[in-house]
Amino acid sequence: MITAADKTLIHTCNLEVGTFYFYKNFVVSEINEGVVFNFAKAEKLFELCNCYYGKTTPFVYLAHRINSYSFVPTDHFKSTALFPNLKGYGVIVYNLTQERIAALEKSFMNKPMRVFDNFQQAIIWVDSLITSD
Repeated sequence: MITAADKTLIHTCNLEVGTFYFYKNFVVSEINEGVVFNFAKAEKLFELCNCYYGKTTPFVYLAHRINSYSFVPTDHFKSTALFPNLKGYGVIVYNLTQERIAALEKSFMNKPMRVFDNFQQAIIWVDSLITSD
């Protein structure tokens, strides 16, 4: 049984669409300014998640929205289906517009989703999801 998410950074990956920080049980994304992020552009990210988490290691995805970018929310249905071990999707926002977009995004998620205004609260939530099994 997992008692807490390991906060040791395993790997940082700089891709064309953004930077991704892989930890033992969660990944943090920082998508680049102006990117239109969709399922096709996430292909390399999916490969990396499969490499680090496979189909059995529980993990949480945290979208750290430090930049302004667009995404296709309906792609969440396709992407979450790839990872039965994905425990949740968190979004860290810094303004009201981002918060409203994230609230709308919830309707396209079939996994637990929470919106946070700081990174520390998101990590506490990761712990709660990872240790709930």
